[in-house]
Amino acid sequence: MYNELAFAALTTVVSLSAIAADMSDIVKSYALRDGSTVHVFKDGRMGVENPFGRAVSVKEGQVLEAKDGTKITMKGNEVIRLDSALNAHRRGH
Repeated sequence: MYNELAFAALTTVVSLSAIAADMSDIVKSYALRDGSTVHVFKDGRMGVENPFGRAVSVKEGQVLEAKDGTKITMKGNEVIRLDSALNAHRRGH
């Protein structure tokens, strides 16, 4: 039982470290008309930050409008990855 619990904990830690990101993984950010910001990662996938600085879920394929009127089609939905990047300073990374 103890070995199974230890293995589960180790697996969780390894999984979370694999999705860890920081702001250097973000190559471009666009201010949106609603006050949110869409961030584009190096691999082209995207995550959306609401006006309060929190990562939020947006459906892949949804069309977002930038402040300048440009239409941006959402690719991916990197909520956890963006949350990790936005909060890396809190964890000391």
